[in-house]
Amino acid sequence: MIISEKVKKALEDGIPVIALESTVIAHGLPYPHNVETAKILEEMALENGVVPATIGILKGEIIVGMSREQINEMLADEPLKIGTREIPYAVGMKKSAATTVSATMRIARIAGIDVFATGGIGGVHIGDWDVSQDITEMAKSDVIVVSAGCKSILDVKKTIEFLETFQVTVVGYKTNKFPIFYEGLSDFNLEHRVDSPEDIAKVFRAKKSLGIEGALLVANPIPQEFVISEQEVDGYMKQALSECFEKGITGKAVTPYLLSRIAQLSNGKTLTSNIELLKNNVLLACQIAKSLKTMA
Repeated sequence: MIISEKVKKALEDGIPVIALESTVIAHGLPYPHNVETAKILEEMALENGVVPATIGILKGEIIVGMSREQINEMLADEPLKIGTREIPYAVGMKKSAATTVSATMRIARIAGIDVFATGGIGGVHIGDWDVSQDITEMAKSDVIVVSAGCKSILDVKKTIEFLETFQVTVVGYKTNKFPIFYEGLSDFNLEHRVDSPEDIAKVFRAKKSLGIEGALLVANPIPQEFVISEQEVDGYMKQALSECFEKGITGKAVTPYLLSRIAQLSNGKTLTSNIELLKNNVLLACQIAKSLKTMA
């Protein structure tokens, strides 16, 4: 594992650090929006006094704190999309790979980074049995995961149930409802709510001091002005899912295809919302990371 000098120094000096995933860049957003968004998110963190650490694998080397050049090199290498279980394959076979929520969490924990900002977590898919590694990794890795809930293309009810089954602590940030990506809030209630970054830091500190393993999932709704109605998304979703079945798209390829196709069908509306929720999550992650340092 290679930790960039900037990230290494920040960790040593007690400067707040947040982890960022590379799958958003490689598979979540189309070019050139992916590269532009990666730059914007890192600049946002720096402007807020936090060091960003984009995590990915370049020709078998795990890199924590990828440079612009390394990100571009990874993209040019047609990277794999990997979860935790595929990390050994990518490393052993000298492959380039973009890390999903699960792989980014595991690497962040190993590197000593407590806060991770993503878009939406994976969960239980609609249709054939398909459950994301994100949930099982959250049951193991002691990291704060800031996300806009789960992606709306999932079975939300079953995803919430799986989070409970795997003892993942979930808190709603200024909300009592579980958010569903760019559709805003679902109809499903959350048992626990927090109203400040300091409260999130307190819960995480308590969790670690008690030796209770696993992530703290912070459900952070997209800003209201960027919400797209469930009815509108459902129309795009039905068409995209139908195409998935027709083309035999399964497994890890489903989410990238659906997100890309829905962006096309909505004339870029979902793309804009996707980017805004990422920015919103990074901002909250920065506030949490700073709160953790203040409490240390």
